[in-house]
Amino acid sequence: MLKPTGILGGMFDPVHYGHLRLALEAHRQLDLQEVRLIPLHTPPHRTAPIADARHRLAMLQLAIRDTRGLVVDERELNRQGTSYSIDTVRSLRQEYPRQPLCLIIGMDEFHILDTWRDWTSLLDIVHLVIVDRPGARPLTDQPVLVDLLNSHQSQDPSALSAATAGVIVKINAPLLEISSTYIRELIRTGDNIKYLTPDPIVDYIKQEKLYQ
Repeated sequence: MLKPTGILGGMFDPVHYGHLRLALEAHRQLDLQEVRLIPLHTPPHRTAPIADARHRLAMLQLAIRDTRGLVVDERELNRQGTSYSIDTVRSLRQEYPRQPLCLIIGMDEFHILDTWRDWTSLLDIVHLVIVDRPGARPLTDQPVLVDLLNSHQSQDPSALSAATAGVIVKINAPLLEISSTYIRELIRTGDNIKYLTPDPIVDYIKQEKLYQ
């Protein structure tokens, strides 16, 4: 039995403590081998990132430097074009055919899972780890996703190591109420972003004059 690898995608525009704490919580709670943070190139459901790929990548590498269990994966930036999760997990599965892979998403993302490209194939390729939190909107109005959850959910995190794909596990993590949008707005108005993102990121943003 191999320890699973976590997959956490995002724009990281810029990366902040909410992203980093979530990655560490998933690593700790699920005993993952590592969490691969994958900055996307162009999101399918959101506006394009503000900072270009090289800056977002550099900030992410600075943020996780010397943090055991977190690694940066550049494949979506190298692929160019729109970043679809199904393409990313297929690429990882080709590279790691025997490794349990866990795609980490928030409950808000699970609510729109049926709008993702080729979403019905996801659980053939990876596990899903859903980050839940108190007050999340119930799924009662989405029977397709309710059925998916009921048929694949396990209460035992060790199920993620017993197969390479096909299991859904929920975790509760302290989701810090920090957003990249808020950080960018503070920068635009000349306010201090200290304690929202690691100091090396604060310094990098100042040095490169990002988000002004």
